[in-house]
Amino acid sequence: MSTGRINGDIISAKQFTREQMERLFDDASALKPVFSARKRLDDARGRIIATVFMEPSTRTRLSFQFAGVAIGASVIDFGSSDMSSIAKGETFEDTMRMIDDYGPDVIVLRQRVPGNAARAADMCDAPVINAGDGSNEHPTQALLDTFTMRELMGKVDGLTIGMMGDLRYGRTTSSLSYVLDKFDDVTVYYIAPQELKMREEVTGELHNLRYESVTRPDDIMEDLDVLYVTRLQKERFTDPSQYDALKGSYSITVDYLRKFKKVPIIMHPLPRIDELSVDVDALPQAKYFEEARNGLYVRAALLKQILNV
Repeated sequence: MSTGRINGDIISAKQFTREQMERLFDDASALKPVFSARKRLDDARGRIIATVFMEPSTRTRLSFQFAGVAIGASVIDFGSSDMSSIAKGETFEDTMRMIDDYGPDVIVLRQRVPGNAARAADMCDAPVINAGDGSNEHPTQALLDTFTMRELMGKVDGLTIGMMGDLRYGRTTSSLSYVLDKFDDVTVYYIAPQELKMREEVTGELHNLRYESVTRPDDIMEDLDVLYVTRLQKERFTDPSQYDALKGSYSITVDYLRKFKKVPIIMHPLPRIDELSVDVDALPQAKYFEEARNGLYVRAALLKQILNV
């Protein structure tokens, strides 16, 4: 019988079973009061986690580092790529082999090139956690997003969720779609301009999730339990003029939300630019900072499972 533990490389959200996610969420819920009380564990003492971020990050990088320390592990950070031998022309493969040869117990990797997390997993003995590979996936973000929905709504089954913004280049919505596909009776509205609609390579992998593409959030706002807002991925546009033409396509403000009789829970993977106004922060439905905080609990639970501690 499966124990439901997650182990080995974490490359895609498609690899998780519902049983694994439910167990992980239960473990994260148990850690929540411990870490909220500023208590620390000693479970992973003597273990080493290497955080290798070759692309900018705040929440993912810090939450993995805090999570590692909170469970008793040592954390070694790769630092900025600009200060490494990558700036001298060293290849990705040589860099990853070198890091793995130092003997970390887990490597947490963020990389600009889609597929490089899988390449690293193939060449490294240590388990590799994909912390974002270009526009492809961000599996641990999808885990913490779904955990947040379960914590707030008491369930995931039966929810209606709007994913809004840059669905073409955004990796969080891809992974979140794969995770939600493992639950029952979930409906997702993909809200985006035609130029930024969800990629067919993603929707083609969905078997259980009901989904529909729309361009106007007004049409479905009052049907939503959760509105998941995302920014335009400026760094992934090859044509700056297209970014300039599309930025500001959607903007969630308090004045905008006042039009609706029902305002859904509002989530955002952050960082935000101009798609989510700071005046929304005061609303009781605004849960994106709680969402970010949940990253600590989910990633700590995930590290504990991978390290088997």
